[in-house]
Amino acid sequence: MDYSEWLFRMKHLRLRSFLFATAFVVWVVAFSGCKQVIASKAPPPPVTVSRPVQRDVIRWDQYSGYLTSPKTVTVSARVSGLIVEAPFQEGAIVHAGDLLFKIDPRPFMADFNNKQAAVAQAKASAAKAKADNARNTELLQAQVIAQSDYDTTKATYLEDVASLNAAEAALETSRLNLEWTNVTAPITGRVSRMNVTVGNLVNGGAGQMTALTTIVSIDPLYCYISVPESTALRYQELAVKEQKDNVAGANVACSLQLENETNFPHQATTVLTPGLFALTRIPASDRYNTLLIPDAAVNTDQNERYLLIVGANNVVEQRPVKLGAVFGNLRSITEGLKPGERVIVDGMQFAQPGGKVNAHEVAVSTASLDASDSVAAAPPVTQTPPDMRTAFRSDSRPSKERQ
Repeated sequence: MDYSEWLFRMKHLRLRSFLFATAFVVWVVAFSGCKQVIASKAPPPPVTVSRPVQRDVIRWDQYSGYLTSPKTVTVSARVSGLIVEAPFQEGAIVHAGDLLFKIDPRPFMADFNNKQAAVAQAKASAAKAKADNARNTELLQAQVIAQSDYDTTKATYLEDVASLNAAEAALETSRLNLEWTNVTAPITGRVSRMNVTVGNLVNGGAGQMTALTTIVSIDPLYCYISVPESTALRYQELAVKEQKDNVAGANVACSLQLENETNFPHQATTVLTPGLFALTRIPASDRYNTLLIPDAAVNTDQNERYLLIVGANNVVEQRPVKLGAVFGNLRSITEGLKPGERVIVDGMQFAQPGGKVNAHEVAVSTASLDASDSVAAAPPVTQTPPDMRTAFRSDSRPSKERQ
């Protein structure tokens, strides 16, 4: 191959390479333009928006606490003997004076009758000694008897009076022992289990009394909570505002709910049990007006809280806001939001600031807030504990005294 033919072939190859490269560039440009056309025709993503609710609210403080009874009594035997009755139901509500246990009264009744006879005998002796003393007083004045005889009669009289007093005191002790054979409830409350059942001997007397059961009062109940000092000072400010000496006098409302309850239904005397854990709610502010949105609509970017607002032409705007208190599932917005603005509450992951969205509007649910307001506005609830007692009220006086 000569030089001219080689040069011709090289020029031909260069021309083919140039044409191929030009065609590839045209194809890439055409493909990119096609993608742009396709992307521009994609519909905006669907999102759910809501307008803020404007309401008057009260900010609440919530604390965990536990219920305890202000009165707890251990019921013990005051006399020794055999338990013959226990006419109460464990865990029931008993009232002061209800019979819980009965100790065999027969030995105590016999002792009581014996002491009554001793009192009658002492009264007779004292009456005779009194008459002898009166008669000897007259004889001494008439100088019929000696002074020594009179002194003997007077001493006998004083001894018989003292014996009568001792016999009456012993009778009172016997009467008390007979009365204490009926072990009654000293307070109204819920009775615990029987520590001693029927048929067992119990001990009475100081230092050796047998504990029979326990009663805890249920009305009222105390709920103990730990309150920060700053919060306690705020409650005191409320008391000063109402010109009261202390927080209790200021009548600051306190609502309570148990573990299986919602919306803090208890505000006053209720049927509750000591030892349960409870959540309490205390107002931390006066009623004020604010804008509320679902708390799930609030987004976080480092330390900044923001909302996604759908403005004109359905364009998304990222708006920094300042948050207030939480009311159920709603959050108070103190700055950055205006009434009537549309806030994205669902589908936020598909929305981009500056981009368009297909907004579907739903109303904000205020069910939790309505329930809370209805409890706060309601008068204190007073419930009467159910009458579950099975014990009966006892008249423990001896039979002869009842006649």
